[in-house]
Amino acid sequence: MRVVASEVHRAHHGLELNDGQLALSHEGPKRADLIATALRATGHEFSEPNEVEEELLGRVHTPEYVNFLATAWERWVERGESGAAAMGFTWPARGMRPTRPHDLIGQLGYHSFAADCSITAGTWPAVREAAAIAVTSADLMLQHGHTTYGLCRPPGHHATTDQFGGYCYLNNAAIAAQRLLDGGASCVAILDVDYHHGNGTQAIFAERSDVLFISIHADPVFEFPWFTGHASEIGQGDGEYWNLNLPLPAGTTMQGWMAALDTALTRIADADVDALVVSLGVDTYEHDPLGTFIIGTTDFVEIGAAINATGLPTVVLQEGGYAVGDIGANVAAFLQPFS
Repeated sequence: MRVVASEVHRAHHGLELNDGQLALSHEGPKRADLIATALRATGHEFSEPNEVEEELLGRVHTPEYVNFLATAWERWVERGESGAAAMGFTWPARGMRPTRPHDLIGQLGYHSFAADCSITAGTWPAVREAAAIAVTSADLMLQHGHTTYGLCRPPGHHATTDQFGGYCYLNNAAIAAQRLLDGGASCVAILDVDYHHGNGTQAIFAERSDVLFISIHADPVFEFPWFTGHASEIGQGDGEYWNLNLPLPAGTTMQGWMAALDTALTRIADADVDALVVSLGVDTYEHDPLGTFIIGTTDFVEIGAAINATGLPTVVLQEGGYAVGDIGANVAAFLQPFS
């Protein structure tokens, strides 16, 4: 299988508020390095990404937001801030006016929704490169018709049109889907199998019927992002019934998870889509520090096989997965049937 990857991601390792203290994020460079090592060992062919056009980013995200991400660190340094990472500390919560402030600190709150994300000197280069990986993966799939895998880091599925959070800044899956539509697809499905709900992807396509979004995830009644991902969220306007959430309880086993996948794949078949983007999170793994599901390494082979059986042209993009000791084996297991 063709793997698209880059070394640029190492420039980014942000801080997060964890257990009441600022600490290095769970989403660190080691994740991608271990995945790459495992995939090279199993014979996958690696490619570097091409440049991503800012015009494409500006059609998935707001141009104002893209510019904010590109300039936030420079502005942080220019104002004399001494912190190692730029973070907001006030968000437009309920009862407040969601008006974009002029000041950088206010904009950091306006353009984010969680204290698990920060901006460092290397964030924008890594974020832009992750989007380039997603686009190049989509292009390669369109050219050759074979499944491609994009080793995106940072991940993307929590990023909305103009907000970062959940370790995500640009929505790689949404950008890839838009690229596939631009390349001739009339309808694309995005299947998000990360442990956490893909709130950003849902928000981006909530009112569109050319992208079917399906997410299998931990029920938000007990898990991040808490305020989105309920089964009652089905899309709005033209996008009504083009959004399917399949929330699952803590302790879900492989049997329960596969039942949800069967529902998802049936909906994809009924939609008659031209291509599939998979947001691959392996934080469903039984030993993941941020998850509660009970799925083993060998189970990822079965999951990959079921998705591959759709026969759809497929782009797989990396999202979560924080059991770093096993992350490479888990991703390799998922990709095995596609090879």
